[in-house]
Amino acid sequence: MKNCCSKEIITCDQVPPAIGPYSVGVKIGHLAFISGQLGFDPETAVLVEGGVEAQTHQALKNLKAILESAGAGLENVVKTTVFLMDMNDFAKVNAIYAEYFTTNPPARSAVQVAALPKGGLVEIEAIACMPHQHQDGCQH
Repeated sequence: MKNCCSKEIITCDQVPPAIGPYSVGVKIGHLAFISGQLGFDPETAVLVEGGVEAQTHQALKNLKAILESAGAGLENVVKTTVFLMDMNDFAKVNAIYAEYFTTNPPARSAVQVAALPKGGLVEIEAIACMPHQHQDGCQH
C-alpha cells in the first residue's frame, strides 16, 4: 500500500523535458502539482509561432498531456496560475483558456511578470485533484 505522503514524479513523453532541475509534475496523495507550462512544441522543444494565442493553446495542450499521463484531466484541475509577459494580453489568453475549461472552471490567479523562460509570452501551472481509484476498480 502506498504511503499517502510519498511523492511520485509525473513523467510525460508528449511534452518537452523540464528545462531545469525540476519535474513536470508531482503527485502526492490525491493531488497533482503541474509545473508551469510554456508554449513549447513537443517535437521541437521550441516556442510555437503565432504569438500569445498560439503559445496559450500549446501551453494548455502540454498541461493536458501531463495531466492525462498522471491519470487525470483538465476537469480535475482545482487551481491554476497564469503568468503573462503583458497584462494587455489577458483578454486573448482568457478567451483561449475558456475553450479548455468549459464547465466548472478552477480557481485562478493571473499575474504579469518581468520575464518568462526562453522568451515565452505566457506560462500556466496547475494543481489537480486526482480521481480516486477504489478497490472495485472504479474511479470516483
